[in-house]
Amino acid sequence: MGVDKKQLPIFERYLSVWVALCIAIGIGIGQVAGNDMQILADAEIYKVNIPIAILIWLMIYPMMVQIDFSSIKNVGRAPKGLILTVVINWLVKPFTMAFFAWIFFEHIFSAWIDPELAGEYIAGAILLGVAPCTAMVFVWSYLTDGDPNYTLVQVSVNDLIILVAFVPLVGLLLGITDVLIPYDTLIASVVIFVVVPLAAGVATSKWLTKKYGEDWFKAVFLPRLKPLSIIALLLTLILLFAFQGATILENPLIILLVAVPLIIQSYSIFFLTWAAGRKLRLTHAICAPAAMIGTSNFFELAVAVAIALFGLQSPAALVTVVGVLVEVPIMLTLVALANKWKY
Repeated sequence: MGVDKKQLPIFERYLSVWVALCIAIGIGIGQVAGNDMQILADAEIYKVNIPIAILIWLMIYPMMVQIDFSSIKNVGRAPKGLILTVVINWLVKPFTMAFFAWIFFEHIFSAWIDPELAGEYIAGAILLGVAPCTAMVFVWSYLTDGDPNYTLVQVSVNDLIILVAFVPLVGLLLGITDVLIPYDTLIASVVIFVVVPLAAGVATSKWLTKKYGEDWFKAVFLPRLKPLSIIALLLTLILLFAFQGATILENPLIILLVAVPLIIQSYSIFFLTWAAGRKLRLTHAICAPAAMIGTSNFFELAVAVAIALFGLQSPAALVTVVGVLVEVPIMLTLVALANKWKY
């Protein structure tokens, strides 16, 4: 089946439109509320903003509920696709993202970006690059006729790797930006936004499957839970842009400048993964999702950690939010390419 026969649900298909509307609404609220927004900004515990933390947790938890780690036991039957996913996501992508961000924010765009803030823009891009996708990739896999079971294995393994590799990789790459890294906040963010929702998701999945059966869990519970994640995402964006509004209105070009290296990174990783998958003689049903996982990002985690490390009004947080804005249209073009090149 081609992309013309499989379509995203209307809400996901126009996610970039809803994101753009939330940007406008958020900026408007920020202008109207003015200094009153500081009350929400100051609602913190250990540098973690409470309203944003709640919303992001509600974004991430529904994704974690659908992860099935028992699927990993079958990985030995076809390991090459999983090896490709791990290598691209953890040994290639974080470093290419850091490189493109450094080139553009430190050098090419130096006339428009304050050199003192360039490190934070790079940091936001790095956080996106070190967080491989865990949710929307199931949609991209479906649209490219990917093997759903193998995609589940790839995503599950990535989630396990995040638990041990995210903090040291972020620390390593942020070190090149001369940004002071509060490791206690970084570790706390991973616990709050990965470990806790992952544990809650696994517990929920096991309990509901045991009580109501796997068919009910997949056909009834997961579809009902899905809107929660998207609603929380949009509310988070409204809050973020309410805080970022003044910065954007003073320099509206910044959205475009931030988008450029993110777009180049996305297409570069896709073509690299696709070429490697063909070289490894992977089937299309495994190669296509591998390329999609490498290209897309776990932007919910990136947004959460950027806010925790740098603050709601930081350039780093802005970069991660722009990542949300550009990802869906980019991925839809890559879905079309993957289907056009189907083999």
